[in-house]
Amino acid sequence: MHDTTEHFRSHVEEILDALEKEPGREALVHRGRRVSAGELRGLVHGMARALRSQGVRRGQTVTLLSGNLPETIAARYAAGLLGCAVNHLYAGLSADVHADILRDVETRALIVDPAHGERAADLAQRVQLERVLVLGAGAGTGGGVGPDLVQLAAGESTEAFEGEAQPQDICTIRHTGGTTGHPKAICTTFEQWVSVGPDWLEQGRARALVCTTLAHAAGIMADTTLHRGGTVVLLDEFEPGAVLAAIERERITHTFLLPPLLYRLMDHPGIDRADTSSLRMLTYGGCASSPARLAAAVRRFGPVLNQFYGQNEAGGISVLSPQDHDPRRPELLRTAGKIMDGVEVAVRDAAGRHLPAGEHGEICVRSPQVMKGYWKQPELTAEVLRDGWLHTGDIGFVDPDGYVTIVDRLKDMIVVVGGHVYTVELEDVLNSHPQVLQSAVLGVPDANLMERVHAVVVRTPGGDVDEEELRAMVRDMKGAMYEPASIEFVDALPLTDVGKPDKKLLRARATAPAAHPRP
Repeated sequence: MHDTTEHFRSHVEEILDALEKEPGREALVHRGRRVSAGELRGLVHGMARALRSQGVRRGQTVTLLSGNLPETIAARYAAGLLGCAVNHLYAGLSADVHADILRDVETRALIVDPAHGERAADLAQRVQLERVLVLGAGAGTGGGVGPDLVQLAAGESTEAFEGEAQPQDICTIRHTGGTTGHPKAICTTFEQWVSVGPDWLEQGRARALVCTTLAHAAGIMADTTLHRGGTVVLLDEFEPGAVLAAIERERITHTFLLPPLLYRLMDHPGIDRADTSSLRMLTYGGCASSPARLAAAVRRFGPVLNQFYGQNEAGGISVLSPQDHDPRRPELLRTAGKIMDGVEVAVRDAAGRHLPAGEHGEICVRSPQVMKGYWKQPELTAEVLRDGWLHTGDIGFVDPDGYVTIVDRLKDMIVVVGGHVYTVELEDVLNSHPQVLQSAVLGVPDANLMERVHAVVVRTPGGDVDEEELRAMVRDMKGAMYEPASIEFVDALPLTDVGKPDKKLLRARATAPAAHPRP
């Protein structure tokens, strides 16, 4: 019988279609290079053929260990065109964790950029890999680890060919940041990725700045930008001076930052001289933010801030639009915005009962973007996915107007004598002090293995606020239950590879025997 089924077109093919429409337009900028849409499209097709010639097939896992390079984006799309699951590693993880992840997801091909050649060679000895491929022969020690995928692609045809992905094939395997334990592998399908990314880009030519890893939310922003005819400017890493210079030089309209990086941008000595007038949307998210610092950011950048609340497991959940970033309405700046169209949110108690507006409980989500599950972990999947609802592990509430407020991670909520301390609420109080730039609150065990509240605080330059003053402020504003048992002052909060405060590291420091000698 003749098959009349219409060919499924993946998000990669949609992006390649957009590149084909205007081959001469500037698609990618990296250092001194400017890559046209036609060049990028040709590179993707050449790489896809090269990968196929290396034995890579639909349904296999391709792992990337590579920075913010044009070739990284091309390799990601090439693997997607073949119907492979793409797993993009965070570069800052240890070799042990990298090796565990490579084994977990059954990597068939590891693609690295030359800067990670030494790590790739180490991993190739630890894990049985069919293929290691290098993205070019640039600076670094990539040579000798494996064939140069860019060179292989140059010998292939750049003509288009039909994508091989099927709707239910796994498209991405994303790992949690590992801030609360061993990273878990989150699977989403090609069907879920057909509508590329959240609607961060309004109509008009976007020039998006990628200054955080393509393995995280910035990668989605890059996909959305290219899909809609815009230009992606790539920086190798976040450095506030370089970000401000790029915004001015490249007339950047859109970017994504985690809140700690937004604060570093605000605190840079060149912030007042930088021309940021081209910015139309500065999206932030990924961890809790300080209302006081958001208000200052709105005053500096104008009405361009856009908060995105979501999870790798859940997709997008809510958005606090630029219109809602009103310094005169600080209560809105404490929220994560309004629930997105097509997303259902329920707040439930420990027994699974649906709670009314305003009551605290676990945020549960149902939407087409919810993950299919954790890679080969059915028990863990069943724990968080129940009756079609994803249990996020975030504690919060929804007000009568539909605004979501997150008060804590379930794992970060500190159980103390007399009740619960929500770390985000305490961080908001500490951050409201004029001499506090940033804070992180966590629970650490005391001598009796009861949890005590520990705060790590970054003071403003020249600030001299001490432990007693902050404790007194917390007592006045939140009561004795919220008063930190200990406060540690640091120059900067350590961040994970993604850019979130590394509470796992802070907890390890706080519980080390020498950190807080006990009587």
